[in-house]
Amino acid sequence: MDDLLSEKEQIEQIRSWWSEYGGYVIGGVGLGIAILVGFNYFESSRLKAQLAGSTMYETLTSHVVDGDLDAAEQVADTLAAEYGSTAYAAQAKLALARLYMDKNRDQDAVDVLQELLASDADIALKHLGRTRLARILLYQGHAQETVDLLEGQESEAFGAIWNELLGDAYRELGRYQEAAEAYQNVMLNPMAQATVDPRLVQWKLLDLPEAAAAESAEPEAAPADEPSVDETVDDTGEEGSE
Repeated sequence: MDDLLSEKEQIEQIRSWWSEYGGYVIGGVGLGIAILVGFNYFESSRLKAQLAGSTMYETLTSHVVDGDLDAAEQVADTLAAEYGSTAYAAQAKLALARLYMDKNRDQDAVDVLQELLASDADIALKHLGRTRLARILLYQGHAQETVDLLEGQESEAFGAIWNELLGDAYRELGRYQEAAEAYQNVMLNPMAQATVDPRLVQWKLLDLPEAAAAESAEPEAAPADEPSVDETVDDTGEEGSE
């Protein structure tokens, strides 16, 4: 009898708990299902975007290889508009910049690479874009813009390349001491062997003016002592007198 009452009490307790919290349980389960469905939909949409972006990027690269600039620009614009969140949109800008350079349209290459740097693309793609942009700016003779682009930037993989480009820019600006330091940083970088030609960098370093003489100004000569009153002479050659 006591066992029966105990079971009835347990059932009543369960009913009471369910009447109080059952709505929350159902709501929680429903929310969990909605989140799961939404996540799956998001993943599916992102995968479709990646696949579509990949297909369009392959089309773009074929246009780049063929030298078809008009078709390449159209595909790049579509990638940016419809799949701008994918890595392929950023890669398309790199490919388009290369084609612009092949067509001797270096300013268009500068513009598209600057768009890449201003975007939220992957940092590795931005570093690659920064490197190519620096080379184009040097090619255009914009040494100071190259310095502005690279000074203060840090990257283990691109450090040696950037320091060589900085050295070239400093040399063009006549800032030979800073050029020497940049080239020396290349020689000290353990990644230099894999990313630059150390022998060429060493030649550039040795080719700089000795001791970076242009960086130091000669001290001004001390003014000559003015002759005293006693040492002054009149027009006849005799010492002046009152």
